Amino acid sequence: MNATFSYFPLFLLALLACQPNATQNVQQLESSPAVKSADYYTEAHRPQFHFSPEANWMNDPNGMVYYDGEYHLFYQYYPDGDVWGPMHWGHAVSPDMVNWEHLPIALYPDKYGYIFSGSAVVDKQNTTGFKTGEHDPLVAIFTYHDTTGQRAGKNDFQTQGIAYSNDRGRTWTKYEGNPVIPNPGLRDFRDPKVSWHEESQQWVMIFARGDRVQIYNSPNLKDWTLASEFGEEQGTHGGVWECPDLFQLPIEGSNGQSKWVMLVSLNPGGANGGSGTMYFVGEFDGKTFINDNSAETVLWLDYGRDNYAGVSWSDIPKEDGRRLFMGWMSNWQYATRVPTSPWRSAMTIPRVLSLSSTDQGLRVKTSPVKELNTLRGISTDLAERMIAGSMDLSDEFEFDISTSEMNLEWDLSGSTATEVGIELTNAKGQSVAIGYDKARNEFYFDRANAGKVDFSDKFAGKFPAPNPSNASSIQMKMYIDVASVELFAQDGAVVMTDIFFPDEPFEQINFFANDGEAKLVSGQVWQLKRAW
Repeated sequence: MNATFSYFPLFLLALLACQPNATQNVQQLESSPAVKSADYYTEAHRPQFHFSPEANWMNDPNGMVYYDGEYHLFYQYYPDGDVWGPMHWGHAVSPDMVNWEHLPIALYPDKYGYIFSGSAVVDKQNTTGFKTGEHDPLVAIFTYHDTTGQRAGKNDFQTQGIAYSNDRGRTWTKYEGNPVIPNPGLRDFRDPKVSWHEESQQWVMIFARGDRVQIYNSPNLKDWTLASEFGEEQGTHGGVWECPDLFQLPIEGSNGQSKWVMLVSLNPGGANGGSGTMYFVGEFDGKTFINDNSAETVLWLDYGRDNYAGVSWSDIPKEDGRRLFMGWMSNWQYATRVPTSPWRSAMTIPRVLSLSSTDQGLRVKTSPVKELNTLRGISTDLAERMIAGSMDLSDEFEFDISTSEMNLEWDLSGSTATEVGIELTNAKGQSVAIGYDKARNEFYFDRANAGKVDFSDKFAGKFPAPNPSNASSIQMKMYIDVASVELFAQDGAVVMTDIFFPDEPFEQINFFANDGEAKLVSGQVWQLKRAW
């Protein structure tokens, strides 16, 4: 995602008029010091187990690739300020997607423009011919954004380029033949996601083209041919399509059957306003994607306000087999104004995407990665009990619940309550509620009283997410990290990601059953240790 230029505030373009000088083709800087000060990553609202930059602006995850025991995370980054600016690729690596090491900026703007979103792959067969040493080359594929051409009123200011690394991603060389895909005259022409298609023995690139996507093929990552287009009159078109992804998922319990899943981020037009990510399930033969659902069917990956531009990691080993995903934890309606300093934005926790059969058809389920369990500290088990009204259970926890994991199960078969859930509160009377509305059969997130909300008239509110089943058993798995909650309800069939900014941390918790009573069958809560 690239600030959604069609919708990005025009007054910021004036601030960006001076493009930074092009750097040398190969960049290498010192990484951040290994020894951290006692106050490192302790600012107000700073997440403790999510990825966030040390300072300045960050948005979309880019170039996520696994190689030689490391998960690489690149990201849209402006190193000279905490609002969106000339885009670079920031860079970090991790052995487990939980503990991250910041590395030097990987890609800088040059004569072709800013470095917008894209992907990275391991060229195991050296189809590019870039390999020079013992390591397989890593190849990054990204969008160039030429602001000079944009300001001149041209339509061809976005092109696709590549760069490569022969030292495990530590230094990068831009291909001398860039751009590898010129612009045919389209204003929104960006965010390439590349993968190797084994059946047809070729590279596949999917990227956004206005309010649809295009699919290209290549034998070598340098020479590309347009294969097809998808999206006209498919899904929803409330804004520009961005950051697509295309991958195959096995169907749970199907004895080896699989389907292809296409992710498409959309801004505006999300499920609850602003930015959002939808998906399609269908067939793909290396050239053409066919949607299995009706054209008007809209499937949302996350109903929260704050999961956007997410894509999956490439080159996960076959013995692992997971489809691993991470998104940007913000929303373009207010991302540049959230009250954090000296950084802006964080990523979601890493997640596993899977495909299951439901009464409505095949649907994507989402679950947190198991590696997060390494952060678990002391825990509290909540015994079965009836909840009536609002009950403060803070005294049952011997730890700070502002960084915690909660697994709750409710039995509503004999419930008289209209709503059940939890409310996180602080001494100032501020709160957020994560609940289930029985009459509407909806989960919801309410941050109307969450503290700082006046930075945007689009921020406060109560946001719903439909429950796809009518089961009387309600499961709520939540990750709370200082200023965010990620809900994985009904075994990951319902997902909501939302951020908030209380004046003091939420250290108290109320369990509620409004207008009646309901049975809390079980609850297990872990304190989560900081990853920084």
